[in-house]
Amino acid sequence: MVKIEDQTPRETVPFWFDPLCPWAWITSRWLLEVEQVRPVRAEWRIMSLAYLNLVQREGKGLSADYLDLMARAWGPVRVCAAAAENSGPSVLGPLYTAIGTRLHNQRRRDDPTVITEALTAAGQPDSVAAAATSTEFDQLIIDSHNEAFDEIGLDVGTPVLRIGGTALFGPVITPAPRGEAAGRLWDGLVIVAQTDGFFELKRGRTRKPSFD
Repeated sequence: MVKIEDQTPRETVPFWFDPLCPWAWITSRWLLEVEQVRPVRAEWRIMSLAYLNLVQREGKGLSADYLDLMARAWGPVRVCAAAAENSGPSVLGPLYTAIGTRLHNQRRRDDPTVITEALTAAGQPDSVAAAATSTEFDQLIIDSHNEAFDEIGLDVGTPVLRIGGTALFGPVITPAPRGEAAGRLWDGLVIVAQTDGFFELKRGRTRKPSFD
């Protein structure tokens, strides 16, 4: 496996995530693997599954349980928005890692201490946690969200990434490929992104998210 040296010029890859989504989490870990073997650099940006499903899609066709999940989904992404506003967008990478590790790898979705623990791990004050129940930063979330979804449309979810100026939904994968396997998947997506008129390639999911 060929490692990419730190001084190598890198392509910036915007990646929109909602901290609550397990599939986005797996894809984000894949993109970190890609950084090790291809000259790319992830640029973390926020989107909101709650805004997408409850506002833009008006909650149509969603079960009561999923509606409740979406209502609670505002909290983590609001905290991310508040942290980015207070400390700059560079905090999103470490904060997303801290939140995602606890929510997904440690399976602590119902643990109220996840957010404050993650803030501490990312070097943020506990006071930022108050944003979870505030609408103060919602417009920042919506603006970041719309940057992706105005381009890609409303019939997709998260993750969304942009390669060479083309926004794509996915890849939806489990588990995250490692090493050169991660690089080969990236190479394929580059070809897809460069293909004019390409819209969709999909098959039904037969596995649950794996975080190993």
